[in-house]
Amino acid sequence: MVRGLADMGAEGVLLAGAGRAILLQIADPAVGHGVAEHSNFTDRPLERLRGTLTYVYAVVYGTEGQVAAVRRSVNRAHGPVRRKPDAGSAGYSAFDAQSQLWVVATLYDTAVMVYERIYGALDDEAADLMYRDYARIGTALQLPAELWPADRAAFATYWNGCLQRLQADEVSVRVARDLLYPPDPQLWQRLVMPLARFITVGLLPDQLRQGFGLPWSERHCRWFDRTMRLSAVVYPRLPQRARHWPKNYCLARLGTA
Repeated sequence: MVRGLADMGAEGVLLAGAGRAILLQIADPAVGHGVAEHSNFTDRPLERLRGTLTYVYAVVYGTEGQVAAVRRSVNRAHGPVRRKPDAGSAGYSAFDAQSQLWVVATLYDTAVMVYERIYGALDDEAADLMYRDYARIGTALQLPAELWPADRAAFATYWNGCLQRLQADEVSVRVARDLLYPPDPQLWQRLVMPLARFITVGLLPDQLRQGFGLPWSERHCRWFDRTMRLSAVVYPRLPQRARHWPKNYCLARLGTA
């Protein structure tokens, strides 16, 4: 039986949802405008992805020293990400608890979606435990524990309410375009991005596909479902060292602390 985040979080297949989580995050202006003005992840996507993964893996699997190290690193990166409200912007801050709640929520919802596509539905006990575990990704920073919805039903209410309010604006559309269609792609991006775009768009809610101007049809949907079914057959049969390679790689780079 799957027992919480520590059992499922090492699965490398969860990286298939990275694009979905990012696009959900930036569809919230409080996050998207901060990313647009302060982040270089469209220029250095692998470095930013590795930083996010290292933080998550350290919180879940790391020592107290490793958690403290990644917390300091994230807080340093977040320090400049703030702007006071003015006539043209509602303002934002990377330390805002509601923004951190939304970011963690996108990571949680995306991880569950991808995991269940590959391994099937979690039973209630495992799903509840994993849900509680996910709060740690936020509370290790500035997210108050009481702000994380009390249970999965409360999360569903929060999540559905947020989705109804999300609307990709001009800023977030530009960031998404640069992420999915790099203006000056390296060779690895030319090879990887067609599949990454396809998976990202397939996992998005339909309203955001439309909001970001991402094409999707019944034909796309059929191919996406076939891709997920094939992945569900092939991926679980890979050796654990291959499935857990991203976690082992990131923690090895972090070192002991």
